Amino acid sequence: MEKEFIKITDLTRKFKENIALDSIDLTIQEGELFGLVGPDGAGKTTLLRTLAGLLGITGGEVTEAGCELHKNPEAVKSKIGYMAQEFSLYGKLSVLENLQFFGEMYDVPPDIQNERIPGLLAFAQLTDFTDRRAAKLSGGMKKKLALTCTLLHQPPILLLDEPTTGVDPVSRREFWNILNDLHLQGTTIIVSTPYMDEADRCSRVGLIYQGKIVECDSPENIRHKIGGEIIKVVTPDWQKAREIIQPLRGVLEVQTYGEALHILVDSANKRIGQIQKSIRMDKLDIIEIRAIKPRMEEAFISLIRKIDQAN
Repeated sequence: MEKEFIKITDLTRKFKENIALDSIDLTIQEGELFGLVGPDGAGKTTLLRTLAGLLGITGGEVTEAGCELHKNPEAVKSKIGYMAQEFSLYGKLSVLENLQFFGEMYDVPPDIQNERIPGLLAFAQLTDFTDRRAAKLSGGMKKKLALTCTLLHQPPILLLDEPTTGVDPVSRREFWNILNDLHLQGTTIIVSTPYMDEADRCSRVGLIYQGKIVECDSPENIRHKIGGEIIKVVTPDWQKAREIIQPLRGVLEVQTYGEALHILVDSANKRIGQIQKSIRMDKLDIIEIRAIKPRMEEAFISLIRKIDQAN
């Protein structure tokens, strides 16, 4: 049976009169890789900082790894590894010296540090860079070093705030390979991300919007909640094509991706011919038109628009 490792009940966090977290209810299972997505200012960082014991709770209850955060926030800190968006490495220190410094911060005895550090360096592919100053590392290597420092005290819970923002695609993939290995080893991970392909790699994903968790499910189930099918259209003039397509029968929504239009319709089989005919009647060429599977990005944009329309 799955074990409730993190239980959040009616969590509220206010900054003066501003409600940053609004009565959040959420349960994370032990060993789960949970993704947190949402637009800027939605409350992702506030939620992670609250779970890390860095922000006080205005209302509600949080239990993590058996610790009642709302009663004693200090008790949970030894069980948490928190990596902020801008993790504070010390640029003048080497890779090894940074690890030793954070080992002292986490009260990891020197002999235990000596046991763990070689394995962590190998795990993060940093073994050949132990003497390099942190300031001289690439962006991806800095992220991996920051994660390694966070793992030194072997926390059962990892809280990662957009850990791959600003790094190249190869470094992003390497970082997520490390996360997947940690997940397989049983670490409970909550990671916020602006990248929908990363959200797709999580066990479950929570969409936070205006301080509330408005959707929480597996990536596959979320994609199915889009409430229709997607047709992709590419034309030489996407603005004109959008004007043509938007009012057509069965068109629920039109989203723009570069020069492509992703059109949410009630039925792709029913509408693809209608859309094709309407575009050509306006003497507009069609480079590509086909039904595609909905992605996380389309699903979340659609969900947010529905919320905005209901408010």
